[in-house]
Amino acid sequence: MMMKKLKVILLTALLAAGISCSKKSTGGNPPAPPPPPPAEAVYDETGCLYTSYNGLVMAGYQGWFAAEGDASERGWYHYRNGSCGGFMPGCASVDFWPDMTEYTKKYPSPFSFADGSNAPLYSPYDEETVDLHFKWMKDYGIDGVFMQRFVMEIKNENVKGKRHFNKVLENALKAAKKYSRAICVMYDLSGCSSADVAYLEQDWEELQRVFSLFDNKTHPTYLRHNKKPLVVIWGVGFNDNRKYSIADADQLVTKLKGPAKKVSVMLGVPYYWRDMRNDTENSPLLHALIKKCDIIMPWAVGRYSSNNYANVAGAELAADIQWCSNNKVDYVPLAFPGFSWGNLKNDPTVYNSIPRLKGEFLWKQVAGAKMSGAKSLYLAMFDEIDEGTALYKCARQNELPLNGGKQFVGIENDLSSDHYLWLAGQAGKWFHGEAGYSATLPVR
Repeated sequence: MMMKKLKVILLTALLAAGISCSKKSTGGNPPAPPPPPPAEAVYDETGCLYTSYNGLVMAGYQGWFAAEGDASERGWYHYRNGSCGGFMPGCASVDFWPDMTEYTKKYPSPFSFADGSNAPLYSPYDEETVDLHFKWMKDYGIDGVFMQRFVMEIKNENVKGKRHFNKVLENALKAAKKYSRAICVMYDLSGCSSADVAYLEQDWEELQRVFSLFDNKTHPTYLRHNKKPLVVIWGVGFNDNRKYSIADADQLVTKLKGPAKKVSVMLGVPYYWRDMRNDTENSPLLHALIKKCDIIMPWAVGRYSSNNYANVAGAELAADIQWCSNNKVDYVPLAFPGFSWGNLKNDPTVYNSIPRLKGEFLWKQVAGAKMSGAKSLYLAMFDEIDEGTALYKCARQNELPLNGGKQFVGIENDLSSDHYLWLAGQAGKWFHGEAGYSATLPVR
């Protein structure tokens, strides 16, 4: 009965809120100063700043881009699109273009603006670039990020891939300490075999050794949860014919925790994990594994749009949270600003396939999560311009480079390039307990 009541409350609030943006930002790019930085950090007796994910709003950080001419020697990695021949007008893997105004290190790209000037890009292999991203997190009030680590790109035989992700992690750890932002390693199992899943344990031990990952003096902002350092394993329980099993992941979690339960584990699972339908493998092993973990984060990207969010999330969120409460597992919902992968898929029909609606879609999810009783939030993603979920500063529609017979998707012209960073910061304030927020989109 309580669950039904929560669902009704969520549906009523989201459908009746009249979400709208009644004031447009004006001026240059970016037009307005960001909110003031948060109060001075307060560390616990061990020297650790972030002792729980509860109360935090954090984003995923891909960090997988590279530029021709940077020290990674990977060329236009993740900007280029192999299906159409590389990286040139008419062929790219990204739908959004970063706003490059504040970057101090830029690389000329094969793309140009309408006036003929070059459209440069960045590389997270450069320390100053990652520093800028973490500065934005602090300026706008995002608590921190989960550093994506793709197992298929860091295996021993992938020397350049491992070197790249280690360098980006090194940059991020330094910036996280400088700006007092939470940071956590998140492994992505996409494309793995059973043997690859087992390799993750080796890499995890190596990271702890090479980076002194859990030294509170060296890395005081590495995220803890339930009094243990947190590690995330994403991609367990999907029914898309993966080459590893839930049993493989279960064995991995058991080894990572060890007899002394030396770490906490967050598990990235399919959106319909509770009923084991749609995107989820129907196996009792999934729930058994979830109960071994400390937190779960269901993958919501692409599972709904603004039009059907209330119906989909209204049927899942409150019941998910109740299940987790009953089984003593913490629950972190996901919110994303929109979705677009026309260039990645080389298919113009999927440009802007889930519209951002000037932030209304993102805020609808933030409100739904908060009003359903969620204690924290995962934002997908900070820098994902391949699938159009990026929160960081992106070029507006009238500032985009030319793309041959295709296009790029930009931030709406009557918004500023930092609009979604600002909105993410507003979500952070709400989850930190500040008053004055509701299902209605905040006005800047």
